[in-house]
Amino acid sequence: MTGRSAQAALAAIFVSAWGGNQFTPLLVMYRDAGYSALTVNALLGAYVLGLVPGLLVTGGLSERFGRRPVALAGVLASLTASLLLAAGATGVGWIAVGRLITGCGVAVAMAVGTTWVTELCDRAGAAPGTGARRAALWLTAGFALGAAVAGGLAQWGPAPMVTPYLVHALLALAVLPLVFRVPETGVPGTPARGQFAGLRHPRFRRVIMPMAPWIFGSAAVAYAIMPQLVGDRVGRWSLLYSTTLTVGTLVAGTLVQPLAKRLDRTTSARAVLVSMTLLPLGLLISTFAAIVRSPALALTAALALGCAYGIALVSGLLEVQRLAAPHELAALTGAYYALAYLGFLLPSLLSLLGPVADYPVLLGVLVLVALSGSAVILRYSRAHLPAGEVAEKQLVGAR
Repeated sequence: MTGRSAQAALAAIFVSAWGGNQFTPLLVMYRDAGYSALTVNALLGAYVLGLVPGLLVTGGLSERFGRRPVALAGVLASLTASLLLAAGATGVGWIAVGRLITGCGVAVAMAVGTTWVTELCDRAGAAPGTGARRAALWLTAGFALGAAVAGGLAQWGPAPMVTPYLVHALLALAVLPLVFRVPETGVPGTPARGQFAGLRHPRFRRVIMPMAPWIFGSAAVAYAIMPQLVGDRVGRWSLLYSTTLTVGTLVAGTLVQPLAKRLDRTTSARAVLVSMTLLPLGLLISTFAAIVRSPALALTAALALGCAYGIALVSGLLEVQRLAAPHELAALTGAYYALAYLGFLLPSLLSLLGPVADYPVLLGVLVLVALSGSAVILRYSRAHLPAGEVAEKQLVGAR
């Protein structure tokens, strides 16, 4: 029963992630419809305004009210957001509100959904880290398939500004009854108590924080910035090319995730360091792609950045789960994802800096910033969680 329950909880994560990323490959479509680059990038990042606060509060809400009601609210938010985005064909205001609510739905999937799946897998006797890996895998799969379906429907289907969102709304409607049947794993009414204590841990500040914004920062460069720089080189296939970059990035991120578990060590930050080695490499390729405006080189960069994304996502979750006490797992997971999603503001930031420097220069600066973060992580990679502290946390959880 627990295995099927975990699958239903994973379906909630999947459908919310689908809704979160279906907008991304359509950026080119909205640009062609007359929206400015700044407006399009602002709409892309608008859901961060709903997502980051959601990530910071939904973990605590799930401790007080339980995992299931908060997860149900997340799927309902994702459903509502798609209906608003479909209404956006008549005005940009609907899109902005839809993107904001989309962020709330994705926040629940990340913070509460990941914790729920982890607890269900632990109940079933799965190996440590199984829940985190499965949640990350279904999250990335939802991001990828949402982008693929939305891009395909926008390229070849009817009413391209409406149909992709209605398909997702129907999918979310189908998932809702499944979530109702998933058993509760939290203890509703649990008072909030030190839920963010892990944020003060040296390993969080010196290993996780320098890496986390690059998780979705790498993805944003791959499938939000690069299509705008080289998309005109593929003519009328620009929407399909944008979809290919998005899906390629996320498929690479999905396929590489099992490697993250094998690289993970409790005595060092090896997996995090691998991701932070691939990241500047992908950014460097992106810089050259922007200089020569090569679609093929941009695709290569997207695949490298996707690998960095996948390893960083899983390795960071495993680090967080080692740091978090049982009562703060949802809240600390939310804080981790909030830091990760700050990277999704990169396209808007680079658009604002456009009058100051060209994109190749800006991307080159990002390479240097990423390398500085890698240096910090390398210096503190062996500032690991003491074995005694791990044992103490496990004992507390057993109680």
